[in-house]
Amino acid sequence: MIVTSKILIIVTNSDLFEKVGYRTGLWLSELVEFWDIAEEAGYKMDIASPSGGKTPLDPESLLITEMGDAIGLRGSLSRRYEDKGFMSRLDNTLKVSDADPAGYDAIYMTGGHGVMFDFPKSASLAELTAGFYEAGKIVSAACHGPCGLLEVKLSDGTYLINGKQITGFSWKEEKLANRDEAVPFNLEEELQKRGGRYSKAMMPFGSHVVEDGLLITAQNPKSTKNLGQAVIKKLKELKEIDSLPKEMFL
Repeated sequence: MIVTSKILIIVTNSDLFEKVGYRTGLWLSELVEFWDIAEEAGYKMDIASPSGGKTPLDPESLLITEMGDAIGLRGSLSRRYEDKGFMSRLDNTLKVSDADPAGYDAIYMTGGHGVMFDFPKSASLAELTAGFYEAGKIVSAACHGPCGLLEVKLSDGTYLINGKQITGFSWKEEKLANRDEAVPFNLEEELQKRGGRYSKAMMPFGSHVVEDGLLITAQNPKSTKNLGQAVIKKLKELKEIDSLPKEMFL
């Protein structure tokens, strides 16, 4: 694997639930928290979406910023939201079909309910993700992000997640968020239908990250930081292996 020190982040273009009038989009903290960790580790990042262009923000994800500001806890989320340069990236995302796995070491799929409406429908995203995995690169996703794994098939025709340890936003969490009647499908159930060995935290909204080789997934927003740390650790391990003399593997 040629090390690029770059990560491709995937976000949604969907801003509305199809059944009801709720607004949706990217869950901002799932971008910011991963970005902070990867940037600190020296990685550069590009942001892509199924259609390219603008990605909307889930308005509920901004409540975290507002509540933090109200009580004087101005963290990275607030700073990134106020950063015009950073936020402009979300107005001009790359188109997934224009991305090349050769330019990156890993792919990371963010969440927010918006991804449920465009990630699984994107043949280009499925093809791109398979390309990452079969090139020996990390495939990661958080919360609803694993929706982007549902239709990913490898060159032998099998689902990428078949037989793999995996997690994602649970149905119990969906009910507690009062979105069970609005979402187009049960992510927990669909992951299992494709052979995924699904697991979740003992308590809803508890942090839970699952690693299975090159596949790393996180259950919910609470898990994003731990996912980011797991991805960076795995990238370091792969880089160390790549630097070893090739004679050792003959």
